[in-house]
Amino acid sequence: MERQHKRVNVKKLIVSVLFIAAAVTVASLTIGRDIYSGKAGNGLWSFAIVSLAGYLFFLFIPVEVAFIYYVNAGENILWLNMIAMGTAIFSQSVDYLIGYSLSTHIIDILIGRKRFEKAENRIRHYGNLTIFIFNLFPLSSPVVSLAAGMLKHRIRDTIFFTVSGLLLKYLMLSLVWPLFH
Repeated sequence: MERQHKRVNVKKLIVSVLFIAAAVTVASLTIGRDIYSGKAGNGLWSFAIVSLAGYLFFLFIPVEVAFIYYVNAGENILWLNMIAMGTAIFSQSVDYLIGYSLSTHIIDILIGRKRFEKAENRIRHYGNLTIFIFNLFPLSSPVVSLAAGMLKHRIRDTIFFTVSGLLLKYLMLSLVWPLFH
């Protein structure tokens, strides 16, 4: 039993290192390149890659910070909002479908039992409000989408409350951030 536990921990470590390396690579090749060059360059393209990757449950990239960076770099805020919404909805739909189709053992290796159980308990207790709140604030909404899929939560509700939370979040960022800049 203990030997199997150590094997699972080694697997988790390897998976974690790979995901961290992937996140650092994505950030370096997009935002990092833009920061070091001193200009946004292909800002919308870079932001799309960061947003797409950042809303996948296994990569933790602060998409809201990237959004603010590209707004400050002079990118068109309407395009940034459309890209943020489109990529977030796509990625979180993928998260939902992965949760719907994968076993809990695989999810345990990818994100850990504790993290999944936390999201699962919130969805079971608060339902759609959890999905909305986690998308409204810079919380781990991709993990909630994954958990919703694993719980076979109604996909229409999941998408509706995901879109509602994201829409309100990016609307607030778009209206409030320029006041502080």
